[in-house]
Amino acid sequence: MVFSIGEVADAMGLSVSTLRYYDREGMFPDMERSNGGIRVFSEREIAVLRVIECLKAAGMPIKAIREFLDWCKEGDASLAKRCKLFHNRLEEVERQIERLQATRNTLRYKCWYYDTAVAAGTEDAVRNLPENRIPEEIREYRL
Repeated sequence: MVFSIGEVADAMGLSVSTLRYYDREGMFPDMERSNGGIRVFSEREIAVLRVIECLKAAGMPIKAIREFLDWCKEGDASLAKRCKLFHNRLEEVERQIERLQATRNTLRYKCWYYDTAVAAGTEDAVRNLPENRIPEEIREYRL
């Protein structure tokens, strides 16, 4: 099955210009074109695009993603490098998740704090509350 650039852009939530950029950067080296020179995306390009978007979301710059795609062309000779890359990305994403969870917990505490202050009409109502008056599930996030 083949898809137009517009169909792929819509399906992936990307702009057409982003897909053109990826193509110019050599990320779809085997992409076919119609007789009129229009890009024709196959399942192969869609699969590559999913990996590109995954690595981008994991914080990898385009230059490094292009290097990864070059390693893929090398075949089995680059398996260890590719494996290490994904393990490193996973570790980085897990660190990001931990930081985001800490941020979320602080936000939960602050939401409770300000909801309580607004309901009481004064911040004094919560500023010096004893710990046992703070909901247990957010108590440890008190600043």
